[in-house]
Parts: sequence; C-alpha cells; structure tokens
Amino acid sequence: MITTAPKDINSYLAAFPEATQRALQQIRNLVQETVPEAKETIKYGMPTFIYHGDLVHFAAFVHHIGFYSVPTSQDSFTNDLQAYKVGNGSVQFPLNQPLPLALIRKIVTYRAQENLEAALHPQHA
Repeated sequence: MITTAPKDINSYLAAFPEATQRALQQIRNLVQETVPEAKETIKYGMPTFIYHGDLVHFAAFVHHIGFYSVPTSQDSFTNDLQAYKVGNGSVQFPLNQPLPLALIRKIVTYRAQENLEAALHPQHA
C-alpha cells in the first residue's frame, strides 16, 4: 500500500499487489484508449486523467477500486451503478469481481464529452 505520495502512475501501481496492479492498469489502459488526448498525473494522491480539466481519478483500496468521475456524471448512470456501492461522485468496484470495463468506458466517454462541452462553451458550464 501507498506510504508516500507517488510521483507518477507507474509508482502508484507498483505499491500494490499484482492482482490489484492488473485491475488498475486495465482502467489506465481503457482511459488511454478512450481519450488518447488525456494526460496522466497524480492528484489527491491518486492516478488522474486530465482532459479539459479533471476527467477521472481512481484509487486502490484493500477490497475495492474507487473510481471518481465527479458528481456531474453519476446521475446519468444510476441504473448501471445499481450493483455497486456509490458515493458523491464515486463508485466502488470490488476487487473480487471483474471490472465493468464497458461501464467504465461509458463513464469516461461521457466525462470527456462533458469536459469538452464546458471548454467550448464556458458560459454554460
């Protein structure tokens, strides 16, 4: 587990067991494929993708991966998220289940469009 602030996503991933690293890397790859223009960074001690502002954050915990897509998108996925524990702008994907990659891709696509719209039309954001 993380004991010091990671300098990049690679060092963040390296701090976890192999199975957790694989799950985190799946999310990382999916975001990179979905929004190739997004930039990687660490924010709030978590892997973060930036695309016209914060796109998504994700983090590993003992029993789940937290996926943070900010509150604006969560209402759009209420039905899709029923099987998961959700919080304000976050969802928990249990580590003992396969990641819902299609759902994560939908959320990332939605957030990218949302951020792009806000960048193109800042008066409506």
